[in-house]
Amino acid sequence: MSAFEAQSGGDWTGAIDACVLAAIERQGIEPAGLCSDEVFVRRVHVDLIGTLPQPAELRAFRDDRRPDKRLRLVDALLERDEYADYWALRWCDVLRVKSEFPINLWPNAVQAYHRWIRDAVRTNKPCDVFARELLTASGSNFRVPPVNFYRAVQGREPSGIAQAVALTFMGTRIEPWPAEKRANLAVFFSRIAFKPTAEWKEEIVHLDPTPIEPYDAVLPDGRSVRILSEQDPRRVFADWLISPSNPYFAANIVNRLWAWLFGRGIVHECDDMRPDNPPSNPELLDLLAAELVKARYDLKRMLRLICGSRTYQQSAIPRSEHPQAEALFACYPVRRLDAEVLIDALFMLFGGGETYTSLIPEPFTFIPRHNRTIALADGSITSPFLEMFGRPTRDTGLVAERNNAPTDAQRLHLLNSTQIQRMIETSPKLRQWIAAARNNRPELVRQVYVNILSRQPTREELADAEGYLQTRGLRLDHAANDLVWALINSKEFLYRH
Repeated sequence: MSAFEAQSGGDWTGAIDACVLAAIERQGIEPAGLCSDEVFVRRVHVDLIGTLPQPAELRAFRDDRRPDKRLRLVDALLERDEYADYWALRWCDVLRVKSEFPINLWPNAVQAYHRWIRDAVRTNKPCDVFARELLTASGSNFRVPPVNFYRAVQGREPSGIAQAVALTFMGTRIEPWPAEKRANLAVFFSRIAFKPTAEWKEEIVHLDPTPIEPYDAVLPDGRSVRILSEQDPRRVFADWLISPSNPYFAANIVNRLWAWLFGRGIVHECDDMRPDNPPSNPELLDLLAAELVKARYDLKRMLRLICGSRTYQQSAIPRSEHPQAEALFACYPVRRLDAEVLIDALFMLFGGGETYTSLIPEPFTFIPRHNRTIALADGSITSPFLEMFGRPTRDTGLVAERNNAPTDAQRLHLLNSTQIQRMIETSPKLRQWIAAARNNRPELVRQVYVNILSRQPTREELADAEGYLQTRGLRLDHAANDLVWALINSKEFLYRH
């Protein structure tokens, strides 16, 4: 056992942890300690299902004495409906699921596409099968949902399609590639054709039936393949892409998973994999890619493996000021909640729902106010809150479209917004907390802290809050409103940690 391992208070014996520990020890970086149970419950709920834990879930986890209770919680969350909603949202960002300009899928196709993606996540469809179905689909965009992958590309030239394919499935931006290599990749998508039907906005994606002679094509790894006249070149490419020996696909998938859990990929940005942007920990990336192949491309198994690691369960409080500490994952990276997760959390806590807007006519875009934002299918349906807090436009599929950086406008909105004020003042849940406390101010403070921050208040916090609730001339419900407002503006609420 190393000195770092002895100090960490946890087990660094897993394969992921061995790779991470070796990398940080080489740099003389001390890893963070193990996060508390309260922190872990909130973290894994937000990261896996985009949802805050309920007080009953916190109590159940606290009272569970089984040594593997963290892994058991991960397993339970992976079976929840919110897992399918939240991770479908992740893939919809990448796959540009959007009705409006510049994607223009149209609502019928968006609903079918989103349902297909969500079902793939819910049933844990192997990601190699998922990719192959997207790349090789033919048929109506309303009736064969995966063909919308090709319709969600800006432009229908083979070069544009090749660019989207490389970005999505190889994590590579091909603009810096030599012109010949880009052209070679485009050849595999040169026979895709689009045909309208008599149904409004319906389109058939198919292979051009024009007879051709056999020809040679060159794969991104430089290998030449013979395309026969009766072959679909997309299938040839897909077979190469998802081959266990392919250096691109598995590395891209695990790098995206890691980035979605840690806020940054082992290669950063996670869709900019290239020789001159090397991984911060090559051994870790190779290990995860090999494990994905070994797991037969089972994404739930990979999420369980990562969330069960000591690396993921580190505290967000670093023990080192080394400039490479975050890039080498020597602590859990703190970052702001996604826009969709934040607005859902506010409505879950206080009731109500978001009012959405879209340029699409209302019959196609009416969203009941009680619907979760993480379950929205269409990137064109939005709200001022979602736009202010950096929800991606889904125009390019680039990870950089999502902006979780805090801004002055966001701070002012949370501090001064009529929307937030009305939400708190009319909250039936807050009234329930007050009624349940029965004028027991310490109990009311505990209720507020557990619901909003997913933890009990410290002794000092309890004393300060209780003192404020006893302010002369201040009604209890008004004082409780102020306490709630203060907590939802805290970094502890607004950030993953």
